Amino acid sequence: MQLSSILRPAAVKVVANVSSKKRLFQDLGDIVAGTYGLDASAAFAALQERENLGPTGVGHGIALPHARMPGLDHVVGAFLRIEKPVDFDSVDWQPVDLVFALFAPDGSGVEHLKALALVSRTMRDPGVMAKLRANTDPETLHTILTDDQATRAA
Repeated sequence: MQLSSILRPAAVKVVANVSSKKRLFQDLGDIVAGTYGLDASAAFAALQERENLGPTGVGHGIALPHARMPGLDHVVGAFLRIEKPVDFDSVDWQPVDLVFALFAPDGSGVEHLKALALVSRTMRDPGVMAKLRANTDPETLHTILTDDQATRAA
């Protein structure tokens, strides 16, 4: 599995400001609706439901919200770089500026976990984090996420 098979260029966005985690989830729902044809309100609700189980802010300004949804046949993703970090109830209490959301088919088990592990490894890489924070062009961000990953052994 590679990030290029999960993340389309159109699902990578830079936003100046997000007022709350709820608004962030609404934005992610809109992105996956426009990019993958998912229902925006269903995507929002799925993210909210998963977040109620425990925060997906993993620390160092990174959040990995994820949810399972009907109507998908493979895992898809969306990435947001937020110029003004938002409070996310992260494990280290730091606000979040890099968000990689995953949406998996309802019945997926291993595929969902593999995708989450891949995204987590990629986002944890200090070099990748620095490059993502140093760029504001969505196309460049997509390239960083998908090309960098191909050069590292899983």
